[in-house]
Amino acid sequence: MPSLSTADQRARPPRVEIPRDYNAAHDLIERNLVAGRAGKTAYIDDAGTYTYGELSERVNRCANALTALGIAPEQRVLLCHLDGIDFPAAFLGAIKAGIVPIAANTLLTTNDYDYMLRDSRARALVVSAPLLPAFAPLLGKHPHLAHVIVSGAADEAAAAPHRSLASLMAAAPASFTPAETTCDDACFWLYSSGSTGAPKGTVHLHSSLIQTAELYAKPILGLREDDIVFSAAKLFFAYGLGNGLTFPLSVGATTVLMAERPTPAAVFARLRRHQPTIFYGVPTLYAALLASPDLPKRGELRMRRCTSAGEALPADIGRRWTEHFGVEILDGLGSTEMLHIFLSNRPGKVRYG
Repeated sequence: MPSLSTADQRARPPRVEIPRDYNAAHDLIERNLVAGRAGKTAYIDDAGTYTYGELSERVNRCANALTALGIAPEQRVLLCHLDGIDFPAAFLGAIKAGIVPIAANTLLTTNDYDYMLRDSRARALVVSAPLLPAFAPLLGKHPHLAHVIVSGAADEAAAAPHRSLASLMAAAPASFTPAETTCDDACFWLYSSGSTGAPKGTVHLHSSLIQTAELYAKPILGLREDDIVFSAAKLFFAYGLGNGLTFPLSVGATTVLMAERPTPAAVFARLRRHQPTIFYGVPTLYAALLASPDLPKRGELRMRRCTSAGEALPADIGRRWTEHFGVEILDGLGSTEMLHIFLSNRPGKVRYG
């Protein structure tokens, strides 16, 4: 086998050493506290702004709330949640407790959720209040499902006959000792699209999240602490989970979350209001944004990187976006099974089409 040239060796991504005793949620939060970012803004959602210190407290409260319900390490929790601060709090809270969250697509049918609950044997469901009706016909039907926790319900009365996530968190301690997990323990699931049959529960390890940040976000995107990131792709997607959770937390950046669907009007509102420096989209959205009469002028926004995944990016869309905004779209190929982009254009070396 021919040896790699010096240039090829320089182009290879760095080797990522992860200790055997490792908890992904603890790492993603603690690295920011140790770096003195407790007072820095971690998330901005439709309801408010949250610092890294507040995020840490929310994660700990969620971990305590889940364990107080008797949910044990390695048991599954189905998370069907709109993009907002409760998503990273519940997702990372479960992981910190050694519990395995399953981030479910919020656009599926009752039959889809029926399959996922049965297949995963989830012990609890954490669901945004607007999404609860899709699960209503299933409650009481699955013997493994012991708890339904509603996010967005102000108190227990509003969530009745289920539990309120806000109330459970308010009653839970704000500190939590991370579960003694290892780098190759099961960390979370994502269900595949089911394009070749029934959706498959793809199991990712505790080492998986930080690997995507170290091998893609940092060397390819050049993500930095001073970045503000906004992903039109939702957190329940493998693509969106890296964009809006793993990547920014890995470097201490700020993330904008949006609960509503990514229409051009909704996306432009966040781009103008929060001035993100990193924007993650998909080809159909880029086409819709370019076709909108409300398309911002070149000097209105601060984007320095844009990415695309999920389907092939038409060359014309990429060229028109770059001509209008002066920013390349880094087209990438990824999959739920691989967790994020594993083949990508690089800044300054983009070849559309």
